[in-house]
Amino acid sequence: MTRMTFDRHRGEIVAQTDLLRSHIKGADLSAPVPSCPGWTVNQLLRHLGGAQRWAADLVRSRATEPLPDDHFRDLSPYAGEDPAELDGWLAEGAGQLADALGEAGPDGELWTPVPGERSAFYARRFAHETVIHRADAALALGVEYVLDEEVALDAVDEWLELGSLPVMFEYHPELRELLGPGRTLHFHATDTAPEAEAEWVVDLTGEVIEWRRAHEKAAVAVRGPLTELLLTVYRRRPAHRDGIEILGDAELLDFWLDRVSFG
Repeated sequence: MTRMTFDRHRGEIVAQTDLLRSHIKGADLSAPVPSCPGWTVNQLLRHLGGAQRWAADLVRSRATEPLPDDHFRDLSPYAGEDPAELDGWLAEGAGQLADALGEAGPDGELWTPVPGERSAFYARRFAHETVIHRADAALALGVEYVLDEEVALDAVDEWLELGSLPVMFEYHPELRELLGPGRTLHFHATDTAPEAEAEWVVDLTGEVIEWRRAHEKAAVAVRGPLTELLLTVYRRRPAHRDGIEILGDAELLDFWLDRVSFG
């Protein structure tokens, strides 16, 4: 379940892309991206813009199977482009996807990589795909990264929701290794008001992975600012750093982070 609307997700695809565009003005796009090893910022941007166009084509055509995606997987041709070359191209790709989603509405039927087969999946997924790749670029270029609280909350929710889907055991059998008695994790944002309910529990004690928004004791608790928690669960920044407090079984946290790096 998402607390953000379909139209808000559509809007964030464009809004987050616009913020990303502001990060790269005058930047050296040959800078490496530590959170995406092997990529430069140039390649990161081409990946994101290509993926947005791929999703736009899927939604527009109501595709019943995945479309070829080599154009945003093979990034070797992209090196040394000027930021001005990519600025309009990024805006265009985000706009194409937002427009295609607007025409389809949230219930457009098409292929999705997880159960659901509705266009709403692509609105939410690409809102947060853009959120996280904006963070990748900001971290690589050393610019400030600020994220709206509602967007960050929904991004954490979506990541935990995707990670708990039973189909993930088929895609990534190693996830089953996480399951075991007493294995629970608690994430607590320290910079939000109580009504934000910015606490999550990941429960690995059953036959499937479960998660919920809750304040509960767990084998390991992770506390820090909301955006920093998001970057932690996405493995964009190391868990063991200043500003993040880890209480309890830190090895379980490291094990979970290692296994959920499927995105």
